[in-house]
Amino acid sequence: MSSTTHETEGNPLFPIILSLVAAAATGVLWAYANPIQLVPGVIQWRIFAFLPPLVGILLGPKSGFICGYLGTVLWSLLAGTFIPFHSLIVDGIMVGLTGFVPGLLFNPARDATDRKALIKIALVCAVVGLVMVVAVSASLAYLGIFPFWWAVGYLGLSDIVPMVLGTPLLLLPALKILKSAHAGGVSRF
Repeated sequence: MSSTTHETEGNPLFPIILSLVAAAATGVLWAYANPIQLVPGVIQWRIFAFLPPLVGILLGPKSGFICGYLGTVLWSLLAGTFIPFHSLIVDGIMVGLTGFVPGLLFNPARDATDRKALIKIALVCAVVGLVMVVAVSASLAYLGIFPFWWAVGYLGLSDIVPMVLGTPLLLLPALKILKSAHAGGVSRF
């Protein structure tokens, strides 16, 4: 099944505004809509961890970064886990990259979204997720919050699994919604 979208010179503010809305939704969903607690009160299974890579692919790498970075900062403020060094620098930037890298590598306007592409998207999400988890775990270990390998295990389950499964699974339906809302195509940011 092949699906592509047209990239046009549409309103350049649309992807920026939508990425800000997605960042707010990401932060709120991560704070309040994660029913499975891996470490109660601290690490929950982020069933919405697919949002930054999905936004990055649909709206562009910068939009994906905005969604991941601001979503992380908002989540940490709402969840009461905000640590300036960790949240603003390590966690924010690394989660932002989980939206940036897939958006940089995949563009539905030029790339087919067939089964092979969806598998590649899942693999990219796995690699960028692993890099993010290792960096965030190192930061948490450095700050004396969690042991490194303990954090890698729980954060890997929390973030990588939903990214690998959710991003390719929801890409085609999200493309259809975006196409129906903007038949002429969407500019990427």
